[in-house]
Amino acid sequence: MDTIEIRGDSIRLGQLLKLHGIAEHGAMAKDMIADGEVSVNGEVETRRGATIRPGDRIEALGEVIEVAAEERGE
Repeated sequence: MDTIEIRGDSIRLGQLLKLHGIAEHGAMAKDMIADGEVSVNGEVETRRGATIRPGDRIEALGEVIEVAAEERGE
C-alpha cells in the first residue's frame, strides 16, 4: 500500500489517479473510473470528480493508495 500526501482538505479522484501515476492522463483516469475499475473505501466510485479526503483508501489496477494530509512545516 502506498501513501500519498495532499495539500489542502481534498483532491478530486481523477487528479489523484494522475498524481499517483496510476493514470497517465485525464482521459485514462476518466475511462478507469467510468468502467468501475476504481473503488474508494471499498465502494466502486464512478464519479471522476468525487472528493477524496485524508484517510480515504483508493484501489485501482491492483494498487492501494491511502490518502494523508501533507505535513506543514513551520
